[in-house]
Amino acid sequence: MARKAPLLEEISLKGLEIAPSQVWGNIRLVPLLRQNVRPDLRLFKRDYHSDLTIVSVDKRTRYFSCIPHGLILHWSEDGQPVVATGGQLLTEGNVKDIASVKMQWLQRMVKRETKQSLRLLPLHLAMEGFLSLFFGGPSVAWKNYSKQALSNGLSPRVEWSISGRSIVQLNHALRLFEIHDRQVGVLLFVSEVLASAFVVPTPTDYRALHTSILEDFYGETFLYHGLYGGTSTLNVEIDAEQVHTLDDLKVALKQVRSDWANFQGFMASNLLNVPLQSKRIYRAGPFSLQRFMTTLELKQQNYIGEAILDDHNQLQYLKIYGLSAAQTKRAYLLKQIAAHNWNLERTAQSENDTLAQFIYRLEKVGFGYLVNNQLREQAAKERRPT
Repeated sequence: MARKAPLLEEISLKGLEIAPSQVWGNIRLVPLLRQNVRPDLRLFKRDYHSDLTIVSVDKRTRYFSCIPHGLILHWSEDGQPVVATGGQLLTEGNVKDIASVKMQWLQRMVKRETKQSLRLLPLHLAMEGFLSLFFGGPSVAWKNYSKQALSNGLSPRVEWSISGRSIVQLNHALRLFEIHDRQVGVLLFVSEVLASAFVVPTPTDYRALHTSILEDFYGETFLYHGLYGGTSTLNVEIDAEQVHTLDDLKVALKQVRSDWANFQGFMASNLLNVPLQSKRIYRAGPFSLQRFMTTLELKQQNYIGEAILDDHNQLQYLKIYGLSAAQTKRAYLLKQIAAHNWNLERTAQSENDTLAQFIYRLEKVGFGYLVNNQLREQAAKERRPT
């Protein structure tokens, strides 16, 4: 009997090899190669042709976004090879033209389609989880909150992102760079900041989905890095005095590749081997679909994402979204308030703020509407210079 995949505690590239990077302008692509490919899991792309997609998350919640494509997951229960045909050609949802805008309706972020196939909406699964953090608002009807917050919580909750096509040089890099025979993924750096990590089960899947990175969405941080940043030169040299035979050269080249891999892994240290908050979304035979978020450190890059782990705790699928500093602050403040049972005074004390200072922080990140007007005016008055 197959073991169940464990809950994701950290992102590990176990079973994957980090190959030397390729650079174009301010874009660095680091190939990820897989030694042992499982034949019992495949991913296929399904294109959507709509300007706006509305996803019914549950009976009360709707998610609105532009969703250019979905992914269709096929697996087998007994380890037999998966042969999935036509996954890209299937249609789904109702598409209607409304005021010259094509709108599409979909059911759920993850939907079972057949006994051994699943449709998921890449990255939107992770973003919906991020948006739903503490979405219901105050769990106690404290007097400091507005009527809107007590009645509707954080509804509506909105975040902005940009298309990969907006990142300078990314299109050229994806078109021109070599794809390795065993490549199943990539680490994408924009001006040496990790913008994306993408992993799929097989090299065939990766070749079909390589350019889909352009259709992913990214935080505004990476747009700015793409416009104004640059890349550094990574130099690793072979000591010629230590090379006397072909075997010596082989050993030296192996060490160079290891040094490159270690350094490129270090460049992604804000994602790799850091604690995660994870939630299992679906079990598919020996595989587990999960979404996750890093621990929201205010002074470093934070990520949300989704992953599929197999029963040997190895990544078979991975996509991430880098939170901007503003998005991190919003999530961090909500997390602190919820940890103190939505009591603003206690939360302010834990942050070494006065109540007025803490309310000002809420105002700056767009959550001022949660606080009643009387307290907002009082806090603004206390901040004015005398």
